[in-house]
Amino acid sequence: MAYIEPSEFVTKMVDAGESKVFMSTKDTLIRAFMAGAILGLAAVFAITVGVKTGSPLVGALLFPVGFIMLYLMKFDLLTGVFTLVPLALLNKRPGVTFSSMMRNWGLVFVGNFAGAMTTAFFMSFVLTYGYSVDGGAIAAKVSAIGESRTLGYQENGIGGWFTIFIRGMLCNWMVSMGVVGAMISTSAGSKMAAMWMPVMLFFFMGFEHSIVNMFLFPFSMIMGGDFTVYDYLVWNEIPTVLGNLAGGLCLVGLPLYYTHVKTSPERKLSK
Repeated sequence: MAYIEPSEFVTKMVDAGESKVFMSTKDTLIRAFMAGAILGLAAVFAITVGVKTGSPLVGALLFPVGFIMLYLMKFDLLTGVFTLVPLALLNKRPGVTFSSMMRNWGLVFVGNFAGAMTTAFFMSFVLTYGYSVDGGAIAAKVSAIGESRTLGYQENGIGGWFTIFIRGMLCNWMVSMGVVGAMISTSAGSKMAAMWMPVMLFFFMGFEHSIVNMFLFPFSMIMGGDFTVYDYLVWNEIPTVLGNLAGGLCLVGLPLYYTHVKTSPERKLSK
């Protein structure tokens, strides 16, 4: 394994953030669409494994395969650009502005959502043979998840809302550690191992990932989940997105940037 020092890979993080700002609209949307679609498929795969084995841990162990696939293909998740793109702005890279950062975030959000919704349609159609039969145990499971992670939070009022927000922070703390971990080596195997551990942790702990939820909750509604679009947006997606932004930027991007790029002078010991 070829290990890269933090000062080098954090500079790579800034470079990656800059490159995403200047990526064309077409490429940004396609890469985001594919990332959302693949992550949605990984989510339903993990749920299916959990239902069939009776062990959520097995599903969590296998979920990271989707994250690894999309990362190796250089597809983009909103959670990743939340962490990387602001670093290019802080580093005052030429041409990187607040508006260009918001443009990137907006395009990635749209692409991720479209990809996740496409997979939700595909999987709901497959499970029900074109909506002609009941979706079975998988449909029942995703319906229950959708209800518990919208209406369940709503029952707890503002405390429930901030619970989602913090779970979103914790999620992107781990997911962004996976993104950064993949930069510490030039070996594909080492990249996979570095991504696997934190992504498995977030999924098993039930932390909230905005792109997984872009798939999970529409899929749950199609499968009969008893909650509304308003419930989904206000009591999950919005606080999750905000939590993902805060977690990725404040718990990963900024600490690494300010201690490995914008380092402070060494202390001078008095004689």
